[in-house]
Amino acid sequence: SVAAEPETFLLELLVLGSFGVSNHTGNWRGGRRTPMYRIKFNESYAEMKKGTNEWKTILGGVLFFLGLTGVILIWQKHFMYGAVPHTFSDEWVSAQTKRMLDMRVNPVQGITAQWDFDKNEWKK
Repeated sequence: SVAAEPETFLLELLVLGSFGVSNHTGNWRGGRRTPMYRIKFNESYAEMKKGTNEWKTILGGVLFFLGLTGVILIWQKHFMYGAVPHTFSDEWVSAQTKRMLDMRVNPVQGITAQWDFDKNEWKK
């Protein structure tokens, strides 16, 4: 908090009442302690440390943009992408794998190295 200007501080003290030397030596737990504190500081420590609701705004913005991204992805899948190619079907993948094994593709470290041609099954 920022302290008030000296002139403003003195004027507000005069408005609240006369704060002479005798008032400073007495009991400060009375009613004049809070107005004096409010003159010097804008907020109390508890008011200063109180949380704000800014996290709600940030969370709302993040969730909004996540939702917008989801809508865009669904729109793209529906309108931009076609059907899944036929080469992803199980029949096509098995035929392609058999063709690669028949051609003995990459026999040292590749797919043919993992196939047992005598037993006609994958090596364990």
